[in-house]
Amino acid sequence: MKKIYIIRHCEAEGQAAEAKLTDRGRNQAADLSKFFANKKVDRIISSPYKRAIHSIQPLANQLNIEIEIDGQLTERVLSTKNFPDWFEKLKTTYDDLELKYEGGESSQEAMKRIIEVVEKVFNSENENTVIVTHGNIMSLLLTYYVKDFGFEGWRNLSNPDVFLLRNVDKKVTYERVWG
Repeated sequence: MKKIYIIRHCEAEGQAAEAKLTDRGRNQAADLSKFFANKKVDRIISSPYKRAIHSIQPLANQLNIEIEIDGQLTERVLSTKNFPDWFEKLKTTYDDLELKYEGGESSQEAMKRIIEVVEKVFNSENENTVIVTHGNIMSLLLTYYVKDFGFEGWRNLSNPDVFLLRNVDKKVTYERVWG
């Protein structure tokens, strides 16, 4: 049985790619490494954003595993425009997966990116992999496997959050194990 732990990064100072973890976020990253202390981890893959890498660095150090960076795990860009009603705009993209705003990525496009990463991992030799990413794209992955996760699932995510995906006989299930 293959396992993938999908992690939403710890609390950060902002949304920019260079945003660092807050003091609380650094404590959360230390807690994450403790959470994984008794779990087998063969591989760690992270978004290139600092907040994702810094969320998993304590665990990587503890296990002496190199963090693989994968650009397909970056957060989804809703639009290059600032919307005063961005929350409603985001909600709409869960109802219409093809909807795409100016300079942004549709839910379907973002979902495809993270599914490709997950499918490669499930088809690899590794049994237990940790993937660190961001809330919106993580929620789209979970929506792919269980349609009703959607917008409300995204709203209920925490920083950090951890879901365990299991692939048994080509059937993927998930459960929330932290958050």
